[in-house]
Amino acid sequence: MGLRMAAVGQLVVSLDFELFWGVRDKRTLADYRENLLGVRQAVPALLRLFEKFSIHATWATVGLLFCEGREDALRSSPVRKPHYAEPRYSPYQDPESWGNDEREDPFRFAPSLIDSIAQSPNQEIATHTFSHYYCLEAGQGPEMFEADLAAAVAVAARRSITLRSIVFPRNQVNLDYLPICARAGLRSYRGTPRRGLYAPRNEDAQSPFIRGQRLVDTYLPLTGDRSIGMGELGRAAPYNIAASSFLRPHAKRLAILEGRRLRRIAAELTHAAASGRVYHLWWHPHNFGRNLEENLRFLTELFTHFAELRARYGMQSSTMDELAESCERGVREAAA
Repeated sequence: MGLRMAAVGQLVVSLDFELFWGVRDKRTLADYRENLLGVRQAVPALLRLFEKFSIHATWATVGLLFCEGREDALRSSPVRKPHYAEPRYSPYQDPESWGNDEREDPFRFAPSLIDSIAQSPNQEIATHTFSHYYCLEAGQGPEMFEADLAAAVAVAARRSITLRSIVFPRNQVNLDYLPICARAGLRSYRGTPRRGLYAPRNEDAQSPFIRGQRLVDTYLPLTGDRSIGMGELGRAAPYNIAASSFLRPHAKRLAILEGRRLRRIAAELTHAAASGRVYHLWWHPHNFGRNLEENLRFLTELFTHFAELRARYGMQSSTMDELAESCERGVREAAA
């Protein structure tokens, strides 16, 4: 039987905070520089918007971003590193390219941004692993993942941050690694949407056809309603706070479809609010690194709709860990 909880709709927002560590195997620093530097404006703008609408958000942060610079990153890295069959997946290949500090290298280090998030109301700092670790690629294994996760926990603890949630990089959710997450104190993870189109895959399995279908699903309901029933979260930690949809950034070539994109998400939010379900929206801060004004305008419209649902149905905004805490409370109450 699924977990029984009060039927109050929940909006969960999570952000994959990774900077260059998250795109380094796909893009060069030169061609993505504008997006990455734009994160320095996007993060404070998002925090202001979240505070305005009382949005509780989870920032899944790559552990290397906590480091002050190259020397700190090298000291903080685990001894046991993944040996990917594809060498470009490893971030440890070229440490000589890392800067000495955040000012010199704002693409790889972000302790000042992490501090601003930690000091903001209703924000959770979670883990995106230490090294943007790929859990479904050849050449890595559970012992390496456990070492990476331990490094992430340690570097966060230095800033008095306790990690309670995890988002697997590239959504490579490896169910075999969940016991490791539980031992590290993590009580929630972001699973993939419960549709075959979004099943966890390694990079070789991410075909252009699949990516194309996902793009279409942004505007047309190929996969139907993407909200999550409370009973689908699980009965023990780590709870699966599964994703509903990726908030694609504004694209000028698709601007004519922005209204359709907004209506698709708004309709699902309304359904979640009216039926006591969860809607989990996620994106990367670097997605807002360009076209910040347009992206904030879209998000403001979406949050305005959420505020209406909160007033009408009592819909709540929760971080991943807050929802996991509710799950644990529900399990205790059911057992009492």
